[in-house]
Amino acid sequence: MTGDREDPLPGPSIPVLDLGGLLFVSIQGELPDDAAVQLQEDVTAAITRTGSRGLIIDISSLDMVDSFLARVLAEVAASSRLLAARTVLVGMRPAVAITLVELGLTLPGMATARTVTDAAATFGVTISDTVREERNAT
Repeated sequence: MTGDREDPLPGPSIPVLDLGGLLFVSIQGELPDDAAVQLQEDVTAAITRTGSRGLIIDISSLDMVDSFLARVLAEVAASSRLLAARTVLVGMRPAVAITLVELGLTLPGMATARTVTDAAATFGVTISDTVREERNAT
């Protein structure tokens, strides 16, 4: 602590999961600006480190996406594209889509999918529900 002000606490860290050729990020709740910027840096570093060909970003738990987060997501997609990885945004709620359109915001270079399973399929990866398959086999 210096003087009368406290140093700000770092924002929540968003894990970037390596799923064997694909990276997965799930944004769970409101994301402070500093955490959004850190996410951009973490994703870029993870793509470089792993050589992943794709990135799936799940925003299904977000009730809103502001202009700053929309810009960060677009920049993540642009950075990924420069590193030869495609980005697919998953789980956009209708209210989020309407807000983005009303604000005139687009997410260039970023495909969308309804579910993580649908997103993985765009990369030729099949995700199956093993629990459901086991139930059907018995």
